Amino acid sequence: MVNFNVNGKIALVTGGTRGLGLHCAEALVENGAKTVIITSRKAKACEEAKVQLEELAKKKGNNQCEIISIPADLADEKQCEELFKKINEKIDKLDILVANAGATWGAPLEDHSVSAVKKVLNLNVAAVYHSIQLSVPLLEKAATKEDPSRIIIMSSIISVLSNDSVGTYGYLASKAAVSHLGRNLAVQFAPRHINVNSILPGFFPTKMANGLIEVAGDMMRETNPRGRLGEKEDLQAALIFLCSKQANYINAVELPVDGGAKNNSPASHF
Repeated sequence: MVNFNVNGKIALVTGGTRGLGLHCAEALVENGAKTVIITSRKAKACEEAKVQLEELAKKKGNNQCEIISIPADLADEKQCEELFKKINEKIDKLDILVANAGATWGAPLEDHSVSAVKKVLNLNVAAVYHSIQLSVPLLEKAATKEDPSRIIIMSSIISVLSNDSVGTYGYLASKAAVSHLGRNLAVQFAPRHINVNSILPGFFPTKMANGLIEVAGDMMRETNPRGRLGEKEDLQAALIFLCSKQANYINAVELPVDGGAKNNSPASHF
């Protein structure tokens, strides 16, 4: 039996206090991580998620797992730099970066402000780039030829679709952009023993996605070949595989976790 795990690894999950980011942090804790750092804008959310993850670590027998929470708004360059200054004070290397922090906004074209598009692109693209840039020195310290460090970019299945039922123009563009960024960096970083892969989740019940699911959830289920929305275990399995030592030759991959929905997506009509 193959045992995929992240035993002894140090990981950072941006946007790790709720939704898909928290699912990722949970998976890392459950599968042997030594240290899991989470960050998001709100200090209260960071502290609550830290307590939740510490309880999970005890429940799963990973009693040595250290959970570190540091609030920061990654869309603010100075806060992002300050975050990594604090991280460098706490760890001397980093095995895994899950670049997950993101935002969305939806409105018809006529009502969709340019400022909303800029805000989404700044967090979903520029801040992801900045986080990766600041992580590289720590990732290189952990990297080996046999087991490269990992960057996992949380893109979206929407990055390969054209249908958009609620007008999330900035979000679609941002996810296509970070997927391409992942392909670019995968080639650049491979000689430095850092693998870069992107996960493309379909629709999962999260606070960010719930508005869209309320509008089109029945259609999403009915047109999904698997007949359901995503569950956290679906995402967690993909993450742990990509971060495991056995996946050391998996690089520059964009992995859909959508039940095949991308191949059966109906046209949208405004």
